[in-house]
Amino acid sequence: MTRLNRVAFIGNSLPRRCGIATFTTDLQQAVSATDTGIETSIVAMNDHGHAYVYPPTVHFQVGDDRIGDYVDAAEFLNAGRFDAVSLQHEFGIFGGEAGSHLMMLLSRLTMPVVTTLHTVLAEPTPAQRRVMDGIVDASSRIVVMTEKGRVLLRSVYRVPADNIDVIPHGIPDVAFAAPDEAKARFGFSDRPVILTFGLLSPNKGIEVMIDAMLSILKSRPDAVYVVLGATHPNLVREQGEAYRESLVARVRGLGIEDHVVFLDQFVDQPTLLGFISMCDVYVTPYLNEAQMTSGTLSYSFGLGKAVVSTPYWHAQELLAGGRGILVPFGDSSAIGGAIAGLLTDDLGRQAIRERAYADSRSMIWERIAERYLAVFEAATRADRLKVVPVIDKGDLSRDIRKPPEMQIGYFLSMCDDTGLFQHAVHSVPDRSHGYCVDDNARALLLACALNNSGEQLLSEALTSRFAAFIQHAWNPDLRQFRNFMSFDRRWLEDKGSEDSHGRTLWALGECARSDVSPSRRRWAAALFAEALPTIEGFRSPRAWGFALLGLDAYCAVTEADGAVLRIRRLLADRLTTMLATTGTKDWAWFEHGLAYDNARLPQALLVTGISTGTSRYVEAGLRSLRWLTTLQTTPVGFFRPVGTESFGDQRRPPLPFDQQPLEATATISACLAAWRADGNGAWKTEASRAFGWFLGENDLSVPLVDLETGSCRDGLHRDRANENRGGESVVSYLLSLAEIRQLAHLSSGRTRPAPLQLLSAH
Repeated sequence: MTRLNRVAFIGNSLPRRCGIATFTTDLQQAVSATDTGIETSIVAMNDHGHAYVYPPTVHFQVGDDRIGDYVDAAEFLNAGRFDAVSLQHEFGIFGGEAGSHLMMLLSRLTMPVVTTLHTVLAEPTPAQRRVMDGIVDASSRIVVMTEKGRVLLRSVYRVPADNIDVIPHGIPDVAFAAPDEAKARFGFSDRPVILTFGLLSPNKGIEVMIDAMLSILKSRPDAVYVVLGATHPNLVREQGEAYRESLVARVRGLGIEDHVVFLDQFVDQPTLLGFISMCDVYVTPYLNEAQMTSGTLSYSFGLGKAVVSTPYWHAQELLAGGRGILVPFGDSSAIGGAIAGLLTDDLGRQAIRERAYADSRSMIWERIAERYLAVFEAATRADRLKVVPVIDKGDLSRDIRKPPEMQIGYFLSMCDDTGLFQHAVHSVPDRSHGYCVDDNARALLLACALNNSGEQLLSEALTSRFAAFIQHAWNPDLRQFRNFMSFDRRWLEDKGSEDSHGRTLWALGECARSDVSPSRRRWAAALFAEALPTIEGFRSPRAWGFALLGLDAYCAVTEADGAVLRIRRLLADRLTTMLATTGTKDWAWFEHGLAYDNARLPQALLVTGISTGTSRYVEAGLRSLRWLTTLQTTPVGFFRPVGTESFGDQRRPPLPFDQQPLEATATISACLAAWRADGNGAWKTEASRAFGWFLGENDLSVPLVDLETGSCRDGLHRDRANENRGGESVVSYLLSLAEIRQLAHLSSGRTRPAPLQLLSAH
């Protein structure tokens, strides 16, 4: 591990842009508080001619309109032999057009720069774009606080995925507490308190919230809305206090003076936390979707508050999955109804509070400092900074918006009149290892996927061959599928593994739903029904998961009887029980170790929860998949599947090698299932990152696929790619490509998944 001795932080002074200044100071103090012994300093911007009280850690001050100060700051940092610089960037802090003076500093630094962007503009002006491009070029790493920020950096600014880290806004570590003591301290005892904090300006939506008080008071006549914060200085310069006075007049006109309190003041962090502690509901009724970060939203979430918010970017991500309530922009009726519902439902409000508090523990400053330290260390290790040579800057997003063409030539070369070969030597089919039902079931899934996604279909003869292999694999005496067959068509066993049986059920269920042939659909449904009961006696979680994926397809097109539905519930309940009993705060997984095809387990729960309207299945799937995707993301932002060297390890972080294509394929499918479950676009980003692994966005910067033939290497060793290109690998790539191409088609039509209506928790 690289040893860091000194890190400098560039931010701004208090009280100007107090949110950024507070963030800079909190991050610096959190890094200093780690047991690494790192020395830290702050370089702070200020308005020239204004005096400020600086924290004792500020070692250099920059007048934001003095170009010479930026040059001097660079000399100060270089002379101080800092190992890394952490730049906090926000428009309006730095001098020059769109903050262009900053480049006088960055262009002179001799150490790596890690830039945290507090705003990422979707439609920058030419001047803003020039400055952003300069910052990106000068930075070894870019940190954003939301997945939306990552998406914009990729799509608008063409920042390589491996240069981006998503680290949420930090929060103080405050104990979970009832609001009563804080209410008494601020004079609001025995009243339901709704709170908004921030500099007053028309885009905050305060008028909407004031109007909403009328409906809230019908349910809770004793409620009070506290609006904490001074008027924005720019607004005061232009209009004086006319805006604040208009809000007061609005309250007076509605006759609710006793229920709306304006506190015109700047507050320090301890006071702010006290106000947040006293509220029953925190509300951010902002009118503009394009808000990347809200520190007070993070604070209220971290204190375990029930939050009602409009769906601006940060709120969409932070409050997803039942961690808060989102309401439409400018809709006073919806805001009023949501808040009234919370204030009249103590148990529901408490449940949201507890979930928010529990989910926010990874955001406390101690944890955030650890993540920043990892990024600083990565930035200072040249051997860890991988450049992707195979995908140029203008083509980095092709997996999202312009995926490769579907090429099946190599896949066809891996098939004969029996089925799909298991293995290859380089790109030559290896007859010595014959065939298996696993790979031929995958091939049948591919035939269905090509049909579903509108791609060129496999020939009728080839699809029929895969179905025939599965039919021949069925052993009616043992009620189980055989797996391995030699090249001379001799079965090498009477029955295969539990997992191969489950995977074959999955292929049959999908064939029953999606095959082009009505006759083959009927065949698949019949064999599925015959083979399903055996799964009940299995002990393999993956066999259960594969069967659930097949059941999702089968139940969509058949009148499933009670026995089928019972098995479906049984398997899903087994997985959720495993997660509940085995999982912990730090190990949110079904088993004590990680193995292969991991993402299929959360995917199985997600699709089952969506189809049956069972919220606890969806929540378990989302929780475990979030944990897995975090584990499968490198410090520099690549997708890194669980390495086979980890198989058998117990509750230990996975080893990086060997990496196999089926892990990327499973992750893509699971993330897209999660997107359909909660509508969070961050899942699409995760899916595209996993697909990028095939194209060279991986630890070795080596593409796994040949785009001309559609072949796929068998994986990554720690020093090279595996040049063999077997059946499992090529089918894995083509299945992923079909999903990504279908996603690109949906995205081009601006299609979003329909909101999920969960009917039951049982």
